[in-house]
Amino acid sequence: MLDLDSYSSLGAALRDALDRWPNETCLIECDRDKEKTRLTYSDFKELALPLSRALQDAEFNAGDRAAIIMTNQSKWLISAFAIFYSGGVLVPLDYKLSATEHLQLLAHSKAKVLVVEYYLWRAISQSPEFTNHKLQRVLVTEAPLGAELAGALRWEDFRRKGDPLFVPRERQDTACIVYSSGTGGRPKGCVLTHENYLEQCKALTSLYPFWAGVRYLSILPTNHAIDFMVGFIGPFVCGACVVHLRTLRPEFVRDAFVRYKITYVSLVPMVLKNLERGLKAKLEALPSSKRFVFEKLVTLNKMLTKKRANVRLSRKLLPQVHRAFGGELLAMFTGGAFMEPSTLQFFYDLGVPVANGYGLTEAGTVLTVNDLKPFRADTVGRPLPGVDLRVLNPDSDGIGEIAANSKTVMSHYLDDPELTAQTIVDGWLLTGDLGRFDNDGHLQLFGRKKNMIVTEGGKNVYPEDIESAFDGIPVKEYCVFAANYIWPTKSLGNEMLVLVVRLEQNQDFTQGVKDEIAERNRKLADYKRVGGYVLWDKDFPRTASMKIKRTVLAEYIAQKLDRDTAVTSL
Repeated sequence: MLDLDSYSSLGAALRDALDRWPNETCLIECDRDKEKTRLTYSDFKELALPLSRALQDAEFNAGDRAAIIMTNQSKWLISAFAIFYSGGVLVPLDYKLSATEHLQLLAHSKAKVLVVEYYLWRAISQSPEFTNHKLQRVLVTEAPLGAELAGALRWEDFRRKGDPLFVPRERQDTACIVYSSGTGGRPKGCVLTHENYLEQCKALTSLYPFWAGVRYLSILPTNHAIDFMVGFIGPFVCGACVVHLRTLRPEFVRDAFVRYKITYVSLVPMVLKNLERGLKAKLEALPSSKRFVFEKLVTLNKMLTKKRANVRLSRKLLPQVHRAFGGELLAMFTGGAFMEPSTLQFFYDLGVPVANGYGLTEAGTVLTVNDLKPFRADTVGRPLPGVDLRVLNPDSDGIGEIAANSKTVMSHYLDDPELTAQTIVDGWLLTGDLGRFDNDGHLQLFGRKKNMIVTEGGKNVYPEDIESAFDGIPVKEYCVFAANYIWPTKSLGNEMLVLVVRLEQNQDFTQGVKDEIAERNRKLADYKRVGGYVLWDKDFPRTASMKIKRTVLAEYIAQKLDRDTAVTSL
């Protein structure tokens, strides 16, 4: 791989990667069972440089910001490289957000350029807020010839001849602005530097190396912090290949493992559980005699790999399992949400290690990961090289808030010095997560101090961002909390949001009010929905500027009400 210590920017590292491995395949894009695109590093360069030249001719300068809103595909990575090559700042946005949310984040980030898929641009350009956008250039991918693009240009046509000028950047310059929440509340734009990413990549590849010939299956969105690092930067600086799969249907995921002989893959807990259920169903369907033999071989594999994973040995003992994963899989990665230890243990016992990690957008990607030496299903592993973690104000069980200090920690929140000062104190990132270290230096998580949940799909959901969906409901006041924030459980999993409602004096909580709340709730994306409501009989405590004192209100509710009796399901 490249010596990342010798580079000052992602653009410089990626530029050299394209020249180092010109004939290696870097990208394969497939949709269901059809392969759509296959590019070598040389092909990638030939597509990216004319785009970079066109951006520069359009007065896209060093430090200018460009957003990408696309599903997994080669054009995402090509566009990102062209932006970095021109010295720009990348703003990767979640394509699953609404058009209104996209426009709000584009405005907050002050993006000058937008690269967007055709169907997404149609939704954005039809939004009532569209007329207020400040974008100077919009490039639309896969737009039909002659389609009305509301002033945008076709990505495929935005090319200029001649070599673009490579624009160098320094390690402390901004590389990306990554949003860790939606926009109904306070946008949280994490400003991440080139050093953040280079140091993160160096640390991760020291534990899980990539090389030319490795194939990484990318099924998470590229805007996701994990896949941006492990499904783009990491493979490219090592000459490896990324396989983009534009579907999550289990049969096509299974087929991709076999067809492309996948080496690594990152999965959110929800997908990993689906794989577990599918494997267990197949094992249950085996004749009793074959199942008996199989279970004995699993027991032998467990005994021989108890202290350290040995995938090559496991392939010999359990060939039918490993053939189902393509026969070349070394590890799967997961993180971002609670993962049941039993699921991690199930895969490990079959000789398919799952490296469970912990991190957050504000820390680049990953703070800890299980290095499998030994495998521990009940932890999120040890800190990565270069990461220093502390447990602040531990209680009698050793549990306290996790704080992180590392070159991978973000610079600041965009245009929000107040939130930055609350989050980074004396150089330490306060994660808002509760944990403790065991005697072997492995980190165990025990819930959240912050008012947030993480879904099985790995999405961070901030209750403040949900509140606008209930604007105008006929009550005196309301707010949304993570249930575990009000009633700390020192455990993860089964997280949900609750709506705390304060009625007007002498107001009854009628069926009509309940129905309106339920109807508003149904219109939210499934992962943003409130799971229940709580009736509160006092006015909410507020600051002099009339903001709700959320911490104080949560303490009041916890002191007076019991979760099991106070929360009514919606």
